[in-house]
Amino acid sequence: MAELVWDQLGERLYETGVDHGVLYIPDAVTGAYDEGVAWNGLVTATESPSGAEASPQYADNIKYLNLYSAEEFGLTIEAFTYPPEFAQFNGIVEASPGVLVGQQARRGFGLSFRSLIGNDVDGTDHGYKLHLVYGCMASPSEAAYGTQNDSPEPITFSWEITTTGVAVTDLKPASQIVIDSTLVDPADLTAFETILYGAAATQPLLPLPDAVIAAFPAV
Repeated sequence: MAELVWDQLGERLYETGVDHGVLYIPDAVTGAYDEGVAWNGLVTATESPSGAEASPQYADNIKYLNLYSAEEFGLTIEAFTYPPEFAQFNGIVEASPGVLVGQQARRGFGLSFRSLIGNDVDGTDHGYKLHLVYGCMASPSEAAYGTQNDSPEPITFSWEITTTGVAVTDLKPASQIVIDSTLVDPADLTAFETILYGAAATQPLLPLPDAVIAAFPAV
């Protein structure tokens, strides 16, 4: 057996940052996330899993087993701005050009964003993770408008997002998939990002989990 060694060169990994945000609009008939628009101004994307809580069961005067509740995935998005297409998912309807009416029905949507992987050799150029999120619903956002002063700051918008998992063959339904650029084949990753972000002749779209898994076959 090999002796454990800590903090070797190139192994001091960390994660930071958020960029490449994309909002995916589902087709009204099929539900496929077949239209993507860039989301500029992302400040934070805070992932908040919940559930998976133990429910102890007792028998024979001992703790017999633990049953666990279903796990859910939530997200908080904070941003300086949002794409106009997000209004429909934020309970806002444009009644006439430039006239927006709130407190309307909300729709589900998909998201993707990227976080950076750094280490002690490459810095944040070491790699990145693609975060794909399905079945999103946004709660009403909070926006605090304040007076300008000698230290002006732009306001930020924030949304609490809940999710509903989608089907994954041979696995439980899932709301999130993460792809690590340092662990997948670079050619597969490039081809997948063309799907995710679009190209000159292709519309950006968010593939469902089975298609994502198929895009990165085992070597």
